Amino acid sequence: MSVQDRKERERAERERLIVATARELAEQQGWDAVTTRRLAERIEYSQPVLYSHFRGKREIIGAVALEGAAEMAAAVRAAASGAKGPRERVAALARAYLDFAEHNPAVYDALFQLDGGLAYAQEDTPEPLKDAFAALLECLAEVAGDGVHPGMFTEVFWAALHGLATLTRAGRLLPEDAEPRVELLVDRLAMV
Repeated sequence: MSVQDRKERERAERERLIVATARELAEQQGWDAVTTRRLAERIEYSQPVLYSHFRGKREIIGAVALEGAAEMAAAVRAAASGAKGPRERVAALARAYLDFAEHNPAVYDALFQLDGGLAYAQEDTPEPLKDAFAALLECLAEVAGDGVHPGMFTEVFWAALHGLATLTRAGRLLPEDAEPRVELLVDRLAMV
């Protein structure tokens, strides 16, 4: 291995460490606790080293969001692939999405609540974000209905899931009614 290859590998490992540490800190204490000073202390590198990877917290949030988008897409696809029939696939997708939001609140916030400097629904949208939407679209397109654009149906279904996730996390909805809400969403919106 050349010196250049080794340096690139070390740089990539350091970047992964920064993102993992930011994510861990945000999940434990919230995004307000994630500062470049605290990250530098935790990863045992100086702040200038951290800044050589990311210009600031905003880019770190963006990196966490991209990682989270890939994980969410994988979770949705895995859940939907094990289901039989359109109704079961849509219900599995909804449960996987809501489970992801519940078990990864800081990542979910990085994806959908915080400014990570990422473009959404644009030509320059990063591939992991496009793929996360594609994971939803793959399952929901088959139930969009006649004359309904599958992408628009997916946006509306996603918005409903996001609303459920956000309101539940904020304590505005009773957690014990989560499953009946999924059933209602699947039966009435997806109509399967």
